[in-house]
Amino acid sequence: MSIISTSRLELREICEEDAPFILELLNTPSWLKFIGDRNLHSTEDAKKYIVNRFIPGYKTFGFGFYLTKLKENNTPIGICGIVKRDFLEHVDIGFAFLPQYEGKGYGYESASAVMEYAQKTLEITTIAGITNSNNKSSIALLEKLGLRFQKMILLPNETEEIMFFVNQ
Repeated sequence: MSIISTSRLELREICEEDAPFILELLNTPSWLKFIGDRNLHSTEDAKKYIVNRFIPGYKTFGFGFYLTKLKENNTPIGICGIVKRDFLEHVDIGFAFLPQYEGKGYGYESASAVMEYAQKTLEITTIAGITNSNNKSSIALLEKLGLRFQKMILLPNETEEIMFFVNQ
């Protein structure tokens, strides 16, 4: 069931049947470089990741990361959504796309729709964003969405600080 719809995209909750796609996405070079290795080496690993990492957010908070797919042919191209992390005061927006779908406006289209959904439907007024300081495309997208750099932060169990953005 679609949660958010744009002119070109449908966003819906991620389910166990999406494991092959999640396995592919979480092992792309950009995911591994900027987000980190989640040690997914099989479809079964991806199913467990979905059950343990994606689905609990839907049940606990009523939102999370959404599978982002093309309307024209139902092809999954990435994920986009908002999550509530224990270590951040505000929910944060996140997005990741397969390399062949980057640079085509899908990130902005899906993320701006997620921001609107969060603010109008979920009544979440403050949305943050976090990213690696070397991830120039993510920084540009967060800024295009209206988020502004606030400070560098250190995530739990990490050694490298990341950039923290928030909408004004």
